Amino acid sequence: MTNQIVEMAAKKPKERDYYFDNAKFILIFLVVFGHLLQTFIAEYENVRILYLYIYTFHMPAFILMSGYFAKGFRKKGYLSKTIKKLILPYLIFQLIYSIFYYFLLGEDSLSLKILDPEWSMWFLLSLCFWNLMLYLFARFSAKKGLVIAFSLGLLAGYFDMIGGYLSLSRTFVFFPFFLVGFFMTKEHFKLLQTRSAKLVGMLVTLLILGFIILNPEMNEDWFLGSKPYDKLVDVKSLGMLIRLAVYGISFLSVFAFFTFVPKRRLFFTKWGKNTLYVYLLHGFFIKTFREDSAFGANYSLQTFVILLGVSFCLTILLSSSLVTTFVQPVIELRISRLRTLFSRLKEKLLPNQSY
Repeated sequence: MTNQIVEMAAKKPKERDYYFDNAKFILIFLVVFGHLLQTFIAEYENVRILYLYIYTFHMPAFILMSGYFAKGFRKKGYLSKTIKKLILPYLIFQLIYSIFYYFLLGEDSLSLKILDPEWSMWFLLSLCFWNLMLYLFARFSAKKGLVIAFSLGLLAGYFDMIGGYLSLSRTFVFFPFFLVGFFMTKEHFKLLQTRSAKLVGMLVTLLILGFIILNPEMNEDWFLGSKPYDKLVDVKSLGMLIRLAVYGISFLSVFAFFTFVPKRRLFFTKWGKNTLYVYLLHGFFIKTFREDSAFGANYSLQTFVILLGVSFCLTILLSSSLVTTFVQPVIELRISRLRTLFSRLKEKLLPNQSY
């Protein structure tokens, strides 16, 4: 989901690939926008359609890119780096979110559930598991590994104990996207950037939107991958077939999305490397927004435009060097940029002082 997430254990390239930075910025913007839209999906069908379409691909696409950039998992120090860059921020933000909810929601007591991820923290935990699972699945051929991964995702829904705890459900359900990304090559992505692929991507997008519109009873929770089948469908035996269809929709939607991603450097490209910061921090704003009754249940075109603008501005703000510099010590456990910032501020504010 971010440069820190999707390139976690891979050696930093000499020159960044604008295509992937563009993809990551667009996706993290949609994460923020989708979370804001969620407030209105129960009352407004057109909002629900847009929300559901976004959820068919935005997290699966992030996960697929995470797998693509995990090819260096066998390198020395990969495992320790993974734990440092995922588990430690996970623990820190679990504590921060617990305190935040305590004051925001006015709960009677402060509770810290280390093994039960708070809201968006599931991704860090699952990403750690996916990287660890590569030590086994990379031994298989692509065909065999994917068959096993899909089987795990399909069967997981039949076990009630596989749910939000340790993010087990999402770990198994979304692992096929991670593994597909791992087995993909640069040539595969180049094929998705051709003119013919763009035309197919446009057609696929229209078909998926049409399918969503024609099936208003579709439960958006299927695309969250967080619940067992008995929480999603009355006839539990049908769960595997429905999830298989959901896999098909999501993979088609993911590949259609990648056909639309621009290859050249754009004004927002530079922020694509900092999407982890947006992912971890935007929840404080979203949760506050949902608790605020300023918008109420009213929704209009003006509301849509405002939410679009707020999402874009919030994404840019949380990706900015100002925010990343101050938050970097917590997220990346590095203080070099913070020291540099304070040194520059001291030189500007107290140019004649010596210490």
